[in-house]
Amino acid sequence: MENQGASVVISHYISEGNQKQYEAWLDEIAPICKSSIGFMDWQIIRPIPKVTFNYTVVVRFDTIENLKSWMESNDRKELIEKAKPLLAKEDQYVIKSGLDFLFTPEKQNQNVPVKWKQYLVTWSAIYPLSLLVPLFVFPILKGFNLPENRFINSFFVSGIVVFIMVYLLMPKYTALIKKWLYDKK
Repeated sequence: MENQGASVVISHYISEGNQKQYEAWLDEIAPICKSSIGFMDWQIIRPIPKVTFNYTVVVRFDTIENLKSWMESNDRKELIEKAKPLLAKEDQYVIKSGLDFLFTPEKQNQNVPVKWKQYLVTWSAIYPLSLLVPLFVFPILKGFNLPENRFINSFFVSGIVVFIMVYLLMPKYTALIKKWLYDKK
């Protein structure tokens, strides 16, 4: 089995008035999670103050096995128990491997597309972006008088390509070709 990495998207709906306690809980769980085998990245999307109460935590591990080990660990179970009084709803999460998150099916019980179709769709979307995005990004970087450096250029180009892929292109693209994409043939 190839190593594709894995992500978990955790949604916690916090009861009104418990945000400070939840933030303290995050400070407690973060170092334990980050010291787990295979940990790669941790991101928190915080709610809009006094408007929403949903925290989304995205955690990435190097393998699905290491991610599942963390999610099923006694440390996490104990800390989730500790957080339950702060939550308006149960601990909810979705685990995805590799780039599966780009191919989220419309129906909950529908499988993700086969890997070769994911590969073709992703490649067909990234290729034109990798040609077009530099045409716009390089002049902007020159306008900011940044030194010409392939690492700086690649950093900005890849960041914009990934942003376009995840937020703008893939949801519409996969919807357009969903009949072929989700067909098992």
